[in-house]
Amino acid sequence: MASSPPPFAPFEWMIAWRYLRAKRAEGGVSVMTWISLIGITLAVFALIATLAVRSGFRAEFVDTILGANAHVTVYSIGRVEPVSGRIDRSLQDFEATAERIRAVPGVTRAAPLIKGQVMANANGRNAGIEVFGIAQADLETIPRVGIGAEAFGDIARFGEGVAIGSGVARELGVTVGERIRIISPDGVKTAFGTSPRVKAYQVVYVFTAGRWDIDRTRIYMPFAEAQSYFNREGVADEIEVMVEDPDHVDDLSLALLRAGGDGAQLWSWRDASGGFLRALEIEDNVMFIIMAILVLIAAMNIVSGLIMLVKNKGRDIGILRTIGLSEGSVLRVFFICGAFTGLIGTIAGVILGCLFAIYIDQVFSVVNYFAGGGVWDPSIRGIYNVPAELEAADVISAIMLSLGLSFLVTIFPARRAARMNPVEALRYE
Repeated sequence: MASSPPPFAPFEWMIAWRYLRAKRAEGGVSVMTWISLIGITLAVFALIATLAVRSGFRAEFVDTILGANAHVTVYSIGRVEPVSGRIDRSLQDFEATAERIRAVPGVTRAAPLIKGQVMANANGRNAGIEVFGIAQADLETIPRVGIGAEAFGDIARFGEGVAIGSGVARELGVTVGERIRIISPDGVKTAFGTSPRVKAYQVVYVFTAGRWDIDRTRIYMPFAEAQSYFNREGVADEIEVMVEDPDHVDDLSLALLRAGGDGAQLWSWRDASGGFLRALEIEDNVMFIIMAILVLIAAMNIVSGLIMLVKNKGRDIGILRTIGLSEGSVLRVFFICGAFTGLIGTIAGVILGCLFAIYIDQVFSVVNYFAGGGVWDPSIRGIYNVPAELEAADVISAIMLSLGLSFLVTIFPARRAARMNPVEALRYE
């Protein structure tokens, strides 16, 4: 007795390939195949491009948050002054507190800060700014601001002036070597009230942190000068802490509170940006679902094409069945037709999606050129360009989703072809 051929035998591939090839008499089938192929390609391309931009956005935002801001801020809960009745949140023994915090395992830097919101003026222009008073050694170690960052000027001359963000420099129309005036409404108290404090500083360093809101508002001033300017002699407003692993900063909370002493409180980067990151995560999940539905819609074109193919090949199916082809072989023939379309479309979509993510800057430059500029507004988005980061897990999930849906939707028309009665198929032939 002759043994039955194994599944997906060469003759099944041959028949499937002949059905997929274009014929003038059956052009409709060929057109539907091409529509299915293009639909899957575009859907997978859109899915990978969306996932890459999504990953790039999160990585860029987290990097800029961690690159120019404290991972944890240690500050005082405050004490009520007996005379004025206001709450004083300054840190008195800030040097000793900073030393204790530096001794905590996992902490890489602890820098006392003076902070204040004032106005800057130069060339007849004004800008609202936030001044950070910091020691030069601490400024040099800030990843997106200090040594090695995108900047110009001489950071070694920080003690002679101020370091300003590139957005502040553009707003005021100044560059390295020029002077700006910093104006604080909380100045010297006189018999006629409080007079504003105005002082001029030379710009010695201009940095670009990569975040519009940081570059547009931030100025760094030497710590001792900031103490004098803001009337904070002998105290600090807070201590900026950097850690080795920012993602697990909460694990250090107890140790940092102990090192901070009585009345110490913490404010981590997750507290400051947690709402934004959670919103970004929800948006990511929603976008993935939408893109998955798009892939499903594209995969449904395969069903339409296969149903037309089965209808046009009814006579062939009847002949194949009468000469001994089993239901399983017929099912596999049409399954190969649909699966092959999904496979080729997925490969093409992956290639296009990866190329888009790699050359996204060039793509948006072309889009910006034809749109006349202004496509990407950093004042709204917070960052200067569209980030994209290809991750293996995202590409694999897109491939598995596309192939899974393509193979799944192929089963129904393939089973219909396999269960076709050869007698009915040949009755009117």
